[in-house]
Amino acid sequence: MDEDAVDGTEIPDDAIQWRRDTSTSRTVRLLWTFGVGTFFAAISIVVSWRLYRMASEIGGGIVVVALIAALAATVLALAATDETERYLERLPIDVSSGASLDRTIDAAVGTVVMGIVIGTLLGIGRYVSQNEVLTVGASPFTALVTLLLPLAFVALVLSSFLQSVGTFDHEAGTIYLYEPKQAIDLAVIEDVSIRTIGDTALLTLSYAQPDGQYVEGPRRLVVPPAVARDVAALVKSKN
Repeated sequence: MDEDAVDGTEIPDDAIQWRRDTSTSRTVRLLWTFGVGTFFAAISIVVSWRLYRMASEIGGGIVVVALIAALAATVLALAATDETERYLERLPIDVSSGASLDRTIDAAVGTVVMGIVIGTLLGIGRYVSQNEVLTVGASPFTALVTLLLPLAFVALVLSSFLQSVGTFDHEAGTIYLYEPKQAIDLAVIEDVSIRTIGDTALLTLSYAQPDGQYVEGPRRLVVPPAVARDVAALVKSKN
């Protein structure tokens, strides 16, 4: 598996470990990048537009446009290279490395991409409105831009929900979660269902109720598909 081991945890050699976050899950990474990028892009467009208007009063509007284009091109170029950290080391400032640098680059790329998307929609809406191409004017395009913000919020919530770190000890029949710390004994699980979305599996657990007593524990887990299949097979073999 490509997930990192859970640091500082004593586990059997045959246990399955996973870590699903922006560095190991493509789904989580895309959701996080879209969410953060959309919010940053919206803020950047407002600031850039104000700077452009101010600069245009003294004939410097084209300079602002050129600077924004150069900055966007630089971000995309850094994201495309495999030696991003080496290039950034030349800057006279402290630059983060590893996962922090990856998240920074993801946020920057998301900002550029969503800035282009939002800017294009606003530009088309402005053109349509000024030239009366559509009877409804720019409303469809501004509505799409407005819709992007709640979608970005939902994406951030989902990216947080889909993150998980844990270990599945097949021999002990136990799932250990680490964020937050919790142990799930599969002996009290009657049935499981799996719903796979991309590289993520949503595992729904059905708990037994001995003597009618409620058993505490998470009812839904986000795990890698391979872990979900192993858990389902173990529960099925015991019931």
